[in-house]
Amino acid sequence: MKPVKPSVQPVLWDPGRAWRRSRTGLSLAEAHASVPVPEGASVWRKLLAYAGPGFLVAVGYMDPGNWATDLAAGARYGYTLLAVILVSNLMAVLFQHLALKLGIATGRDLAQACRDEYPRPVVWGLWVLCELAIAATDLAEVVGSAIALNLLFGIPLLWGCLITALDVFLILFLQHRGFRYVEAVVVALIVTVGGAFAVELFFARPDAGAVLGGFAPTAGIVTEPGKLFLALGILGATVMPHNLYLHSAIVQTRGYAQTERGRREAIRYSTIDSTFALTCALFINASILILSAAAFNASGLREVAALQDAYRLLSPTLGVAFASTLFAVALLASGQNATLTGTLAGQIVMEGFLDFRMRPWLRRITTRLLAIVPAVVVIAVSGEAGTTELLVWSQVVLSLQLSFAVVPLLLFTGDRAKMGPFVNPRWVQALAWPAAALIIGLNAKLLLDFLAGG
Repeated sequence: MKPVKPSVQPVLWDPGRAWRRSRTGLSLAEAHASVPVPEGASVWRKLLAYAGPGFLVAVGYMDPGNWATDLAAGARYGYTLLAVILVSNLMAVLFQHLALKLGIATGRDLAQACRDEYPRPVVWGLWVLCELAIAATDLAEVVGSAIALNLLFGIPLLWGCLITALDVFLILFLQHRGFRYVEAVVVALIVTVGGAFAVELFFARPDAGAVLGGFAPTAGIVTEPGKLFLALGILGATVMPHNLYLHSAIVQTRGYAQTERGRREAIRYSTIDSTFALTCALFINASILILSAAAFNASGLREVAALQDAYRLLSPTLGVAFASTLFAVALLASGQNATLTGTLAGQIVMEGFLDFRMRPWLRRITTRLLAIVPAVVVIAVSGEAGTTELLVWSQVVLSLQLSFAVVPLLLFTGDRAKMGPFVNPRWVQALAWPAAALIIGLNAKLLLDFLAGG
């Protein structure tokens, strides 16, 4: 007897009056259930079928907005703050698991769930905040890519920002070919970044014992103000708000069986995909800090924080002519990767919160203009010096929005009426709420410090 192929239309776990409104429309409709999952296949074939969405999410954890903090942490304090990167990554694994579980179990992405649950004024407010967060994220990617183009080819920052708009057409082309093509390009760029840093670390020759010791937390991280400030910066930017919306939608591109067993299997394999991808992000973030520690801290260059400074100093410090070029190539790949996922998140958020669909090309251009316009204005007025301040402002905007994404996610996934058999067990809730409180509190402190001029 031939296996029955899963239906494209999902059968939702939506008992009684669990939601204020019934869901309308599919999440990311043009790609929904477009990647087939073979029935009765081996574990490895199923892992391959589910692999992809986690990597689209992982790029948000290694985007140019995180590089400056990692560089400063390594240059000033050596390997000490590797423990903070590790803890941050563990939190990311937890929250992304909850996001994908919401999407698979309910058939709703996080934006749709908010629309179906909350009054219209609240929904519109959440949408505006989320759009600001996506624009801020995209802004960091645009600036990072522009800096990379300037370092590699001498292209002025202003023109570099404008050139980054061209990837809108790449996204449209890839999505037209199929969602797997988008995932393939993202994975290729991640491999480029990882490969570049692997080569850099080979020439930097970090102290292996000191690196391992850096992953063990020390009291100085909390007691020393300088270390605490950078630790707050790393932890505070751990969970990107748009990644929660993105992940809850793109896991639904898989054509898994719409039964309790099928959804449970999808959650399991998608969690493996997400955890592996975020482990790759951990390697890259840790590599940036380790490289900075081995190259700059060991040489007494402890004030390096700007991307441009790291580029200029890397080759002479390591004694390898192409080290700076590799760094800039990795930066460009990282920036372009993050813009691919940022524009997807913009589409998911608008369609999910407002149930309003724009033509894909118009949505992409609108999202990109929201990032390019402020970048062009600041660079035109302040030049290269203004890019660092622009990156700081983008992180402030992200910190404002984070709690408005994390709290609904925990409320939804902890509600048995909405999640049914997929509701969070008590031990997950016991981990998730303190982690959310920690991240939100750290973001609030960073925001207050920024407003106070700290």
